[in-house]
Amino acid sequence: MGHELFGIEVLGQVYGGFLLEKRSFMAGRFNGSVMIIAAFSWVVLATTGLAADKVVFGTNWKAQAEHGGYYQAVADGTYKKYGLDVVIEPGGPQRNDRLLLATGKLDFYMGGNLIPSLAAVQQKIPTKVVAAIFQKEPQAILAHPDIGIEKFEDLKSIDLLISKSGVATFYRWMSATYGFDETKIRPYTFNAAPFLADKKLGMQGYATSDPYEIERTGGFKPKVFLLADSGFDTYSTTIEARQETIDRQPDLVQRFVDASIIGWYNYLYGDNHAANELIKKDNPEMTDERLAFAVDAMKTYGIVDSGDAVRFGIGAMTEDRIKSFFEKMVAAQIFSPDLDYRQAYTLKFVNKGVGKELRRP
Repeated sequence: MGHELFGIEVLGQVYGGFLLEKRSFMAGRFNGSVMIIAAFSWVVLATTGLAADKVVFGTNWKAQAEHGGYYQAVADGTYKKYGLDVVIEPGGPQRNDRLLLATGKLDFYMGGNLIPSLAAVQQKIPTKVVAAIFQKEPQAILAHPDIGIEKFEDLKSIDLLISKSGVATFYRWMSATYGFDETKIRPYTFNAAPFLADKKLGMQGYATSDPYEIERTGGFKPKVFLLADSGFDTYSTTIEARQETIDRQPDLVQRFVDASIIGWYNYLYGDNHAANELIKKDNPEMTDERLAFAVDAMKTYGIVDSGDAVRFGIGAMTEDRIKSFFEKMVAAQIFSPDLDYRQAYTLKFVNKGVGKELRRP
């Protein structure tokens, strides 16, 4: 054991940028000579000019602060330090990046919540969640202030603008768990105008973006009821990979997960200016004000760094939490109880405390 620690300590001295790897090994992250060689190869690859592994990462929507940690890892060279040449391909209404992952056009995919990942198991699509960047999904219900809506259950008294996908997913959980009535649903086309015009309407929205738009266009701060804070305990903004990649290139998966986690710590707690410039380049609709609002909201609501992440680090997942969410989806009749939900994810690459020392109060 002393010899193994000495070897990693020497690497830490020669290649100071990889002190994180030294600490992880001393905590028991690496095991045996094979992993020592793997750790050495990461350092040498990143510092000797050898060809880095090309990685194509697809997001599920246009570039925004909710993707910031990935852009940070590109902008500040974290991916490069881990021997990765990462290209981020933003999603959008004309792309099906989940299909591109399954067919090998993408190496990794930024998923939404766990429902599509469970559906992939149901459809026998060989992909898995390898990390969960968001401890809370930002999905929320917005309401006008000063109309007597003080808690989540009070939303049952008003009509709600809900999209078709929302009706098929989280609203079924709202009905099964809290007794929300489907007759209260009004079609939502991702246009806030009806909500702004009618104080007696509620509206689905993302806590990290929609309140900003409401305040900017409507001149008031809406009440925000985060579904996660009322029991919709899915992980979100996941990193997904094909089973083939997990089996054949676990070192590549681990490096991408670790570097992305560090990118997220630096985006939230460090200088994120360069990352935001890349986001604005990929999505000119973004502004500094929108980006700043989203970062503040992610911190305020504990979207990224709360729950399991406080103990295990960003990206954390646990069996108990995933089981809890699956059982709620069964109760909402979204999935059959005989679905093997454990096939939707692996904990092999997370819960290692990577980057926790970068956290700030």
